Amino acid sequence: MLGSLMFLWTGCCLLEGFSALQQKRPHIIIIVADDLGWDDVSFHGSNQIPTPNLDSLAYSGIILNNYYVSPICTPSRSALMTARHPIHTGLQHSVIVGSQPYGLGLNETIMPQYFKKLGYTTHIIGKWHLGFFAKEYTPTFRGFDSFFGYWLGAEDYLDHKALAQPDYYGLDFRRNMELVTNATGQYSTELFAEEAVKVIQEHDTSKPLLLYLPYQAVHSANLGPGMKPLEAPNKYVSRFPYIQDKNRRIFAGMVSALDDAVGNVTKALNSKGMLSESIILFTTDNGGPAAGFDGNYASNWPLRGVKATLWEGGVRGTGFLWSHLLAKPGRIATQSVHICDWLPSLYYISGGNMSDLQENDGKNVWDALSQDSESPRKETLHNIDPKEHHAALRVGNLKLIVGDNYGGKWDGWYKPEEFSGESHYVKGDQNDSPEIHVHVDSNNPALNFSSVQSNGAVQHMMQAFPYSKHVFKSEISHLVAMPNNTPRYKPAIITCGPRPANATTNCQPSKEPCLFDISVDPCEYDNLAASRPGDVKVLMMRLQQYNATAVPIRNKPVDPAGNPKYHGDAWVPWIK
Repeated sequence: MLGSLMFLWTGCCLLEGFSALQQKRPHIIIIVADDLGWDDVSFHGSNQIPTPNLDSLAYSGIILNNYYVSPICTPSRSALMTARHPIHTGLQHSVIVGSQPYGLGLNETIMPQYFKKLGYTTHIIGKWHLGFFAKEYTPTFRGFDSFFGYWLGAEDYLDHKALAQPDYYGLDFRRNMELVTNATGQYSTELFAEEAVKVIQEHDTSKPLLLYLPYQAVHSANLGPGMKPLEAPNKYVSRFPYIQDKNRRIFAGMVSALDDAVGNVTKALNSKGMLSESIILFTTDNGGPAAGFDGNYASNWPLRGVKATLWEGGVRGTGFLWSHLLAKPGRIATQSVHICDWLPSLYYISGGNMSDLQENDGKNVWDALSQDSESPRKETLHNIDPKEHHAALRVGNLKLIVGDNYGGKWDGWYKPEEFSGESHYVKGDQNDSPEIHVHVDSNNPALNFSSVQSNGAVQHMMQAFPYSKHVFKSEISHLVAMPNNTPRYKPAIITCGPRPANATTNCQPSKEPCLFDISVDPCEYDNLAASRPGDVKVLMMRLQQYNATAVPIRNKPVDPAGNPKYHGDAWVPWIK
């Protein structure tokens, strides 16, 4: 009898210990790259811009290859924070610009508020862009313990002043609610990484950490006369002498600075002993502004369109997930995922009660991604914009696109600006296959390299980018390698066949809906609407069902009272 009781007691203790272990909450690091394009990272096959630190995390974790975001900044950030689609928060049209007096509604519970209930310490470093006209809309009033960064959508990387409209110009850089006036000349990508490292170093590891790190990079800076839309210190830009186009070369430097910053944050997590207990989510907020759109030179090649459009180039997100909690890491995930899904998925894996979450549009995709099983997400609404009269929806493999913006001006396919000379080139012209080829000139001294760390990630970078030692060397590959797992050092490349001659004319969504099978036509070459009218009808009906649930847009016109010239040349909450 005593033996039986001892057995039962021991079993109970073991179960309690197992339960306590299971309930240990992971540290969550969410890194957002602003306006990063599909073809701006080497884990997607870019042979212009090596991203060794991002690659190390992506290859050791899970590359998200069927992942969607909103086409522009404010809607994506609201979806990430609330798990609610922008059509349900009133943020489905455009972005918050300057002194427009609106923001993400105060009726919305956002990510840090949920995670505070689980005992998390919460910090945001970087870009907010969800409203600041009244202080109640700013981060430290909405669940974040601290804030270091800026409130608007764009600003100068060095003086941290934002130009929203002509004559609306002022400082937008804060620690919590206080203006930071002594950071002039310091590059924001580096500043944000340094602040993140400091937060990690000072963190009490007995508590779980939620670190939201939405970088300014690689969004364009101010677009006013005489201002520089693209900015990066020369130490980054000089890594890319083989890119002829000046704008693309500076952009590459901006990406490289971001890659270094992510590496530094990862090293800080490891030094603090937190890395093995962390989840790192990396995502862009929308597709890249290519070919000079918004003053920028990102690339979504071979995908169609740019930021702010509903083509794949505008909404297909660059992202990965890294964690020791992943059951099957080291692969490319084809599961359907939307940016709305991160809040419920991360809340779930952190031990939260899913019933705590406000009514939302997200799906818990953690198990599907971790175990490589079927995604619970079967369809994705890209957007319905009631003011610009365009919308897009994907159900299964079929995508419907209705209406257009910019008069169709940005509906094309935009290659990255080409390499210099004959040693590095993008094969063919715009009508060729989007496969990119690189020829290496062994006589070019810039391509010689000296001794490097001998491991799989470095060898992969050597093969892809034999240009200089500094460019391709990852400083974290040995830190993020998964136990008992050999990652596949092969990029997740989208390839499409030769573009049909009628690709630019067979779809005119401003006149009638277009239909594409994204599983076989990710570049949106072949409009199937005429041959599959039944599918068009079904998807149009589904779009109408979504539209019936949409709330009115929250957008407001610019309020002159918010002009920084009335507030000491700074952007401040001006409505009490």
